[in-house]
Amino acid sequence: MSDFKHISVLPQESIDLLLASRGGRFVDGTLGGAGHSRLILEANADNEILGIDQDREALAAAKKNLESFPGRAHLYHGSFSDMTLFVGQQGWTGVDGILLDIGLSSHQIDSAARGFSFREDGPLDMRMNQRNSLSASTIINQWSESELKRIFKEYGEVKRSGTVARVIVERRAIKPFETTVDLAKVIEENDKVTARKKSAAMLYFQALRIAVNDELGELERALEAAVKLLNPGGRLAIITFHSLEDRMVKKFFKLKSSNCTCPPEFPICICDTKAEVKVINRKVVVAGKDEVSCNSRANCAKLRVIEKI
Repeated sequence: MSDFKHISVLPQESIDLLLASRGGRFVDGTLGGAGHSRLILEANADNEILGIDQDREALAAAKKNLESFPGRAHLYHGSFSDMTLFVGQQGWTGVDGILLDIGLSSHQIDSAARGFSFREDGPLDMRMNQRNSLSASTIINQWSESELKRIFKEYGEVKRSGTVARVIVERRAIKPFETTVDLAKVIEENDKVTARKKSAAMLYFQALRIAVNDELGELERALEAAVKLLNPGGRLAIITFHSLEDRMVKKFFKLKSSNCTCPPEFPICICDTKAEVKVINRKVVVAGKDEVSCNSRANCAKLRVIEKI
């Protein structure tokens, strides 16, 4: 698709840490426009990519971007949590690296019709995979007040989740919410506390997007699958954009790289746990000033990498 625009975040840093001068078979679980995948294929003439994306628009753009690598790019429509299934369908028994860029593409954010942006007027959609039945409209107009409060608090980490949930339920009884701008206006008017520090709508929209796409559940399943799929010496590189995801990744990496998971009050280890991975970068990698100046969305990106033992 000629109009699909997306700038890959931390491109060289993620590829350098992922490849570690080795070639082989790699999974790009968040293919997007295939910016990262193209770099992987350019790095070594023998490299192969298995690319996965829920968004068919992204897959169409990726196919075009990778057409100069015949037989080396294998693209699948679906979720990265199903990477084991797709790797099996490709006939691979393991992989040498996995990359997950856990964020929205610029195309998804900028396309009002997709409903991700609180600044652009569009339908309350937010589905990454448009074949899924659950949309933001369903959640906002049908879910209970207690469920709305829960997702706003847990996924948006806002303090006035209860007030906003109550106002939404009261308003939708008179007139259902239909557009992103309509919802954003109600949020901003009823959460002045959050609005003093940053856009309140941004955090509530984040919460909705996570709920619509089960993003944290998808990530949890993908982390377990990725470690099992990696060949010894293979690496998993993950780029996150908000604290919920980064905390989950950091905690998982710590668990899998530990030789003991016993409670700290135990005098001796009784769990017999053996580390499955080693952490490559103890200090998280972030975008430099030059990248942020060219792509402001890189400002929140954090890269963490582990290697299979």
